Amino acid sequence: MSSDDAPRKIVKTDAEWRRLLPRAAYKVTRKHGTEPPWTGLLLNEKRPGTYRCVGCGQALFAAADKFESGTGWPSYTRPIAADAVETARDRSFWMVRTEVHCARCDAHLGHVFDDGPAPTGLRYCMNSLAMTFEPAESGKTDG
Repeated sequence: MSSDDAPRKIVKTDAEWRRLLPRAAYKVTRKHGTEPPWTGLLLNEKRPGTYRCVGCGQALFAAADKFESGTGWPSYTRPIAADAVETARDRSFWMVRTEVHCARCDAHLGHVFDDGPAPTGLRYCMNSLAMTFEPAESGKTDG
């Protein structure tokens, strides 16, 4: 793979992100907010397709890897590609968690925990406000 094939980082000023994103999505993705549980529009999405970053459109998760975690947020066993997301230590709210952010634009997406189902044992607990959903083409499945 050449360096030309690597995803390019998208860098914008805070003012640019504020203009680009709806207010609630800005709060979650740029200010590390969290939507209330059971309120996300993508929580009950069941169609085949791809979940993409609301900030840059990068593919993040496949519907085939989504599962019902009972937590109130959309949950996935793995990202769509190993380089789609990055992680960082999050020490907010007097706890230590692993934050997940978009590898292309650094949008805060949610957190990953080690209490998920097989095959990975991981639970990528994401905010609906951080993503858009692109349904699969009619007649195709994603898994």
